[in-house]
Amino acid sequence: MDDIWQLLECVHAPVYFAPETGPVYAAAGSGLKGYWMGYFASRAAALGAVPPEVVTAAFYNFAPARVARAIPDAWARCPPEQVLAARLDVADRALRRLLGEFVDGPEVVEAAELGRRAVEALPVAGRVLFAAHAALPVPEQPQLGLWWAATALREFRGDGHVAALVTAGVDGCEANVITVALGLAPPEQRLNRGWSEAEWQAAHARLRDRGVLSQDGTLTDAGSLERDAIEATTDRLARPLLAGARLAECLRPLARRIVGAGGVPFPNAMGLPPLRPG
Repeated sequence: MDDIWQLLECVHAPVYFAPETGPVYAAAGSGLKGYWMGYFASRAAALGAVPPEVVTAAFYNFAPARVARAIPDAWARCPPEQVLAARLDVADRALRRLLGEFVDGPEVVEAAELGRRAVEALPVAGRVLFAAHAALPVPEQPQLGLWWAATALREFRGDGHVAALVTAGVDGCEANVITVALGLAPPEQRLNRGWSEAEWQAAHARLRDRGVLSQDGTLTDAGSLERDAIEATTDRLARPLLAGARLAECLRPLARRIVGAGGVPFPNAMGLPPLRPG
């Protein structure tokens, strides 16, 4: 059975891959410039017009230099409230295209309501991105209410994952190296996340010195155990999400339809594995 995290990601993530993304962000304000400015501004806008250091800290696995090329320039081009409106527009266009006639169906309505209740029931302490997104107004249209909930809930898990990585002493670049070593992210992950070749190789060296990576770049047995421990901590911190069995049931057919329509590619930079067949 698919993990609820996977299902939430499939509903949320089309905003990163949809062809609607570029034109909508380019038309927002005086125009967000390029894919990465749109990405950083749209995901960080719930925090307000924060400096690049805050975005680097919250997102965790991006190179600071990559973030600084987009933030704070994005806020001068388009203030956060306009970015948030543009992001909802992208979500609406993408979900209508990907879900087709199901976008107005009872499954979406029920999933949106269950998702809203789940968000409202979760604690915000220590969950900065979750808290910021949960504080945004709930859209009235069911498909956007569902996307709002999926976004907040995936950030809840993400905040916990960052805490697990920090506790394990795995920095942002190292986390990317491990994801690539597992085959969950494409080889171009270094470029996607903005790390230089020198930074990437230094992360490899640190992981080898700690016995996490072998000389050929694969995880050692000890490295696999460490990674499993990080995921176990992440799952433990996300345990309140596991109570949403009915939410997962509602999300599953919607997530499969979104993936089947090409809404999320595999492999992907998020490290999201494919949905299980059946």
